[in-house]
Amino acid sequence: MTFMLHGKHLIAGQWVESDQTFVSSPAFGEAHSFSKGSLAEVNAAVEAAEHAFLEYGYSSREVRAEFLNVIADEIDARGDDITAIGCSETGLPEARLIGERGRTCGQLRLFAEHILQGNYLDKRHDAALPERQPLPRADLKLIQRPIGPIAVFGASNFPLAFSTAGGDTAAALAAGCPVVVKGHSAHPGTGEIVAEAIHAAIQKCGMPAGVFSLIQGGNRDVGSALVQHPLIKAVGFTGSLAGGRALFDLCAARSEPIPFFGELGSVNPMFLFPHAVSNRGEALAKGWAGSLTIGAGQFCTNPGIAVLLAGEDADLFVSNTSEALSSVSSQTMLTDGIAEAYRAGQQRIASTSGVQEILKTSCDSRNATPYLYATTAKEWLLNESLAEEVFGPLGVIVLASSLEEMQKVATNLEGQLTCTLHLDEADMNEAKCFIPVLERKAGRILANAFPTGVEVCDSMVHGGPYPASTNFGATSVGTMSIRRFLRPVCYQDIPTALLPADLM
Repeated sequence: MTFMLHGKHLIAGQWVESDQTFVSSPAFGEAHSFSKGSLAEVNAAVEAAEHAFLEYGYSSREVRAEFLNVIADEIDARGDDITAIGCSETGLPEARLIGERGRTCGQLRLFAEHILQGNYLDKRHDAALPERQPLPRADLKLIQRPIGPIAVFGASNFPLAFSTAGGDTAAALAAGCPVVVKGHSAHPGTGEIVAEAIHAAIQKCGMPAGVFSLIQGGNRDVGSALVQHPLIKAVGFTGSLAGGRALFDLCAARSEPIPFFGELGSVNPMFLFPHAVSNRGEALAKGWAGSLTIGAGQFCTNPGIAVLLAGEDADLFVSNTSEALSSVSSQTMLTDGIAEAYRAGQQRIASTSGVQEILKTSCDSRNATPYLYATTAKEWLLNESLAEEVFGPLGVIVLASSLEEMQKVATNLEGQLTCTLHLDEADMNEAKCFIPVLERKAGRILANAFPTGVEVCDSMVHGGPYPASTNFGATSVGTMSIRRFLRPVCYQDIPTALLPADLM
C-alpha cells in the first residue's frame, strides 16, 4: 500500500487529530491507531457544512455533476490502496472490493448523469389566470430544492458502496446537500483513503471546504450528537435494527424532528411453489445455498427463509440444500462483533421449540460456517423469533401443509427489503394471490431469482415497510434515492430574477 494512513478526521478541508484514539481490528495485517470522534468534531463539521450549503446548495447541476465525476476519478486513482486496506480490515476478498469500488464510482457517475437530465427536479408550472372567475389564479411554479446538511453513517458490510462515498453520500451531494459522514470503526483506514479522494476532488473543483467531512468512529456518542445537531436536516443509515431504531427515536425526539432514512435489515423470504420445486428443486437448492453464503451471508438482502409445501419434493429440497451448504468453506466475517452476533443468532434458532437441525457446523472466532434448520409453518407462526434476521449464512426452511398456509406465512411477515417467488407456468394461478400480500410487505418482489444482487438504476427500490427501513416511501439504492434529500418548494408570483436558476 502506497498511501500512509495518518488516522485523523477530515473536518472542512483539514486533517484533525483528537486527544483520544482507538485501534482498528483488522481481519489480517497491521492494526492502526485512529482519532476517536468527539462532540467538538461534530460541531465543527456540521457548522462548516451549513456554511458550505449557502454556496453549494445554490450551485448549478453542471458544477455538481463535475464534482461527482471527479470524486469517482480520484477514488479509482487510489484503487489499489483502497483494495489493500479494505481486504485487510474486513476480510473481504480482493475481487469483492474491486467490484464494490466499481459500483461506488458507478453510483457517483450515475448521479452526475441523472442531475444533468433534470427530471428529478419535478418542475411544475401553473400559469397565472388573472381573468378567472370568481377568483383569479396566481402564477405558481414548483421545483425540488436541497434541504441542507446531511448525516451519513458508514455501513459495516459495505466499506465502499454504503459508506464514505457510498449511495447516501452520492445522492446527497447530487441534490446539493453537504455531507458529514460518521465513519464505521470496522474499516477506518478504508474510509480515510476514500475521504482523501473526496478532499482532492473538493480542491480540484473549487468546492467549499465544508461540503464534506469525515468523523472517524470509536465513540457511539458521536452518532447521537450528529443526529441531534440542530443544523442536520436528514440522516442516511445502514445497519442493525437496534442501532438504527435508537437513532431514529433521537431524530423523532428533536425539537425539530428530521427524517431518518434507515435501512435496517430483512430476512428476505422466498416462496417456492409446488411445480417449481418438483421440476427444478435441486437447482433451486443449489442456487439458494450460493445466495445464502455469498460474502459469508453478510448482505441485507440475504434470503434467510425458504417457504414451501411439505412432502417428498420438499424432503429432497432439504437434502439438496444441506448437501450444497456442507461443501461451503468457512469464511471470515467483517468484525468480531458480527461473528459473535451470528453465533448468538444461530443458538437462538437452534433452541427454539419445533425447530429441526438439518446442518450443524462449527463456527468460532471470526469465522462463519453455514447452518440449516427446518420447521413447520404452524411453529413459525407461533414463534416470532424465527422471523428475526440472523446476519450470516444461516437458512430456515418453513414447511407448510397447504398453499393457504404458505399465504398465511406471507400475511404474517413484517416489512422486508425483498420477497421472492420461485414458480413455473403451472404455478401462476396460485401465485397471483400472493402478489397483493407481498406488495404490502416488501420494497422489491422477485420471480425466479435470488435477491442478493441489487442493481443501481432508475427503477430499483432498496427499502420497504418497517423494520426493513424506517421510511417505506424511500429507497437507498438507485436514482430515486435523491428524493430523500430534497423537498418541494412553490414560488407564487416570484419575479424571474429571484427564482432558482433551474426555474428560469
